Amino acid sequence: MSANDSPEGTQQTGTHDSAFLRACRREPVPHTPVWFMRQAGRSLPEYRKVREGIPMLESCARPELVTEITLQPVRRHDVDAAIYYSDIVVPLKAIGIDLDIKPGVGPVVANPIRSRADLAQLRDLTPEDVSYVTEAVGLLTAELGPKPLIGFAGAPFTLASYLVEGGPSRNHENTKALMYGDPQLWADLLDRLADITAAFLKVQIEAGASAVQLFDSWVGALAPADYRRSVMPASAKVFRAVADYGVPRIHFGVGTGELLGLLGEAGADVVGVDWRVPLDEAARRVGPGKALQGNLDPAVLFAPREAVETKAGEVLDAAAGLEGHIFNLGHGVLPNTDPDALTRLVEYVHTRTAR
Repeated sequence: MSANDSPEGTQQTGTHDSAFLRACRREPVPHTPVWFMRQAGRSLPEYRKVREGIPMLESCARPELVTEITLQPVRRHDVDAAIYYSDIVVPLKAIGIDLDIKPGVGPVVANPIRSRADLAQLRDLTPEDVSYVTEAVGLLTAELGPKPLIGFAGAPFTLASYLVEGGPSRNHENTKALMYGDPQLWADLLDRLADITAAFLKVQIEAGASAVQLFDSWVGALAPADYRRSVMPASAKVFRAVADYGVPRIHFGVGTGELLGLLGEAGADVVGVDWRVPLDEAARRVGPGKALQGNLDPAVLFAPREAVETKAGEVLDAAAGLEGHIFNLGHGVLPNTDPDALTRLVEYVHTRTAR
């Protein structure tokens, strides 16, 4: 089932006709909707203030704090959707994986998964494991009113990469060694992660999220044949698991120009595009029946206002013939971005595309 086929009553009542959800469903919009990956975070002084002294994973488990951080960019930038403030490793921490997010490094796993015995670390995720997520989503949807909330999770490949490498990796050598060297163990690992990821998304949707995004941040490290054979079955399982809720499903990865068609084929309603491929070319690669999201280079925001608007205009021009388009960056907001540049960009896109 696609978002276009969503049964009556599955969408959150007030958000159904929002510009963001209409674009996801490839319906006419009053303006091109805008939101930014990592819009809630280090670029905002108000975020740094409320996070001061609080470790990342602890901040993700405090519903009131999650609510405040998620709402900050909505108040400041007037974006068309909020993205739930969390981290892709939250469900892994919730099931007891010994990991921490080290400042300046990222997620670090104490006992990497390298053998079949190590799979025992990955038990099923229950709603009780992440009751703080249910509470936070409830608080957020009450505050957001007609503005949609996007839930999210890390995709099986990216989670597997952290678990196998033990932390961030440039070359993913241990991950690929396992994928090529023990295909059955690799398939079992991704299948188990697909179940955990699907359960995490279901909690967010059932609590009130209007759409979900699956982040496969590192999957651009793979060739298309390897993705199709060794990764796509698990990602497709996640998308199938949440299909009956009728909420739009977005799929995004970095450096995935060669994988765009497969990312859509995995089951997404919306394919996120990084800044390396123009949106008109991305549409050709993805094929009909999908909306696209993207794709201004985040570094452009460090240029003068006129240059930002020129580059944003190029994105909008490339998107002119798309069935549905959500304006976003081609990756997350960089930490040193001037928040005012984001506010001006939202205003520019809204004004330029007003119907």
